Amino acid sequence: MILYDYIVNLSIFSLLISTPLVIRSFIDHKPLKQMHLWIGLYGGIVSVILVTLSVKQQGYSYDIRYAPVILMFAYLGPAAGFITGIFALLTRLIASGNWSPAIMGWALIMMVFTIMHVWISKRLTPLKRIAAYYGTYIVLYVIILLAFQILVDKPMFHIQYLLFVLLGVIIGGLLIESNERLRRIIRERKYMENTIEASESKYRLIANYTSDLILVMDQDYSGSYFSPSHEHVLGYHVSELEGRALCSIICPEDEIKFKSMIKKMFANKEMSASIEIRFKHKEGHWIVFESLCRPVRTENKGIEHIVMISRDISERKKAEEILLQSEKLSIIGELAAGVAHEIRNPLTTIKGFLQIYNKENHAVKHGDLLLEELERIETITSELLSMAKPQAAQLTPADVRELIDYTVEFLTPQTNMTNIAFKCSYEERSYPMMCERNQLKQVFLNILKNAIEAMPSGGEIQISLRSEAEGVCLIAFQDQGYGIPDELIPRLGQPFYSLKEKGTGLGLMICHKIIKQHHGTITYASKVNEGTRIEIRLPVESGVEGSTLER
Repeated sequence: MILYDYIVNLSIFSLLISTPLVIRSFIDHKPLKQMHLWIGLYGGIVSVILVTLSVKQQGYSYDIRYAPVILMFAYLGPAAGFITGIFALLTRLIASGNWSPAIMGWALIMMVFTIMHVWISKRLTPLKRIAAYYGTYIVLYVIILLAFQILVDKPMFHIQYLLFVLLGVIIGGLLIESNERLRRIIRERKYMENTIEASESKYRLIANYTSDLILVMDQDYSGSYFSPSHEHVLGYHVSELEGRALCSIICPEDEIKFKSMIKKMFANKEMSASIEIRFKHKEGHWIVFESLCRPVRTENKGIEHIVMISRDISERKKAEEILLQSEKLSIIGELAAGVAHEIRNPLTTIKGFLQIYNKENHAVKHGDLLLEELERIETITSELLSMAKPQAAQLTPADVRELIDYTVEFLTPQTNMTNIAFKCSYEERSYPMMCERNQLKQVFLNILKNAIEAMPSGGEIQISLRSEAEGVCLIAFQDQGYGIPDELIPRLGQPFYSLKEKGTGLGLMICHKIIKQHHGTITYASKVNEGTRIEIRLPVESGVEGSTLER
């Protein structure tokens, strides 16, 4: 019968603890500490109910009114604990006599629990705080019994009472802790869901508004996702492309190399690849794209999809053609000037003697006509020479580091396809100078292209930039190519001298000319089959408003 009463008490206590926790999960999501006074009041009501349901045995009453007090101190601190404790004390005094032990015990417990809270509130978890408070409660309970000399009176009653309180504390602590843990899990899950949603929204925003083409491709070359940029760039609505074979809009000349690359990636033979490919616009013309393909792996390391990001490089191609044409025109002008200079000298001599001869021999047939034609030739040579006259070019401030980074970024797609990597090592500072930006870009571009062509099997190109002396920066390019014999190094930069089968030698000639115009130097060091090192030294300045150079 007594066991039945214990079970009923503990069941009611469990119900009183779990009911507000369940209600709170539906109507309120505030932390417990923000409602500590109201919870303390509710704990006091629970204590009143527990005292009224006390178990009577052999003239003694068993109740677990201090279980809510311990829980309040452990989770919410002294304020809530005091409120609950006051209700428990008043109900105890009303329910039975012998007030002195009850009041003294209550006061001692409240005081010690409050002091303990200062020390353990931030050092222990709630469950450990419950254990500490309960252990302290046992000690204080025994002290009260000894003080009032009632320990010897039926000690089994006191042991049963402490076990009864222990069960109440354990049940209440587990209910509260499991509810709090569940709420933490729910909060973390919601946070993760919100984070994923925000991340998805952010990347969807990027995909929706980028000018690059982003698509997800399956093994049958059909696309399962096309970014909205396809409509702006190629003219197709996304619905026209979904499920459609990508090869239907790829230039037939590029289809074979495209399929070969995709097959290798799905076969897990390539991690990523870059390719230049032409897509057909809805209106019928072709657009050149640079496409980077990356595989999407499953949990078992297989390839499920390939993400393909394509960028329109039509304008870049046009710029390269214009640059090449500009180089050709510059070379033609220089060659024409050289030829004109060589022709003009003997032409002047011929013209002079013809004039003298014409004065002495008036009967010379067609003499005037010959002079007119010579003057015409002289005019043409003068025009050719004027093409090569130095022209003033306005310099602008630039950072050498930024110019190198631009060139590296420009060539990276090409090096990705040839298994070549750039390794840049810079001092943490800027290198300002007055220069003509495009000319220095052309120098770096020519040097790096030569390095790439010298490494058909791939490798690493090291680029370093550092201060060498006061107002001078050193730019070094080190490749792992074929290398150059020592006897040929002095000839580098001479017109029409090249180590390449189809080279003209004009690229390095232009580099030398530009570096010289910028008051710099260029030197070479090389070992056959080990690589070549090119060092460029340029003056760096600061606070210069502007200047000009002759070219």
